[in-house]
Amino acid sequence: MEIYSTEEQQVEAIKSFWKEYGNSIIGGAAIGLAALFGWNTYQEYQIGQEEAASAAFDAAVEKAGARDTLAAAVDELKLSHGDSAYADLASLMLAKAAADAGDLTQAEQRLTDVAAGIDADIKPLVDLRLARVQLALGKSDEALATLNAITGEAFAGQRDELKGDLLKQKGDLQGARDAYQAALTAGSRSPALQMKLDDLAN
Repeated sequence: MEIYSTEEQQVEAIKSFWKEYGNSIIGGAAIGLAALFGWNTYQEYQIGQEEAASAAFDAAVEKAGARDTLAAAVDELKLSHGDSAYADLASLMLAKAAADAGDLTQAEQRLTDVAAGIDADIKPLVDLRLARVQLALGKSDEALATLNAITGEAFAGQRDELKGDLLKQKGDLQGARDAYQAALTAGSRSPALQMKLDDLAN
């Protein structure tokens, strides 16, 4: 680095540097401040959206006793905050309400909609629920396809046990036995699993 011997030289060097790079420095600082302001504004917007979605979800939960009112609240939540996790949770809640009321067709539709766009980490849980509903509707082929789409090892035990139930319902007793055994091997802790296997042995 060049060393300036006098104060005048230092002042001249600073003037020269500022003349050459001053506009770039000011422009860069302005861009940086604008980006920081934009980011903060975006973050505040995101927080506001999350809070609004949370409030809408809470409102939907309060209406959980009346299915029609719940459905309207969930549909409204999906319209205004469709890309939030709250919309998926509300749809799952509505699917459960439909299943509890015996409207399995509605439950299947809600679960299918959620499964199409939910986070990959949660999708296996939704698929398990969907397969159970499809099995209850007698849609064994659709249920089997739903179960075969579950690949995570964490859900292998539940998947294989349900697959065993499905195959048993279809009359494929050997396939059911193999599926139950696979569920045991996968570490399933279902208390009914061993009884299901024993029942097939008789």
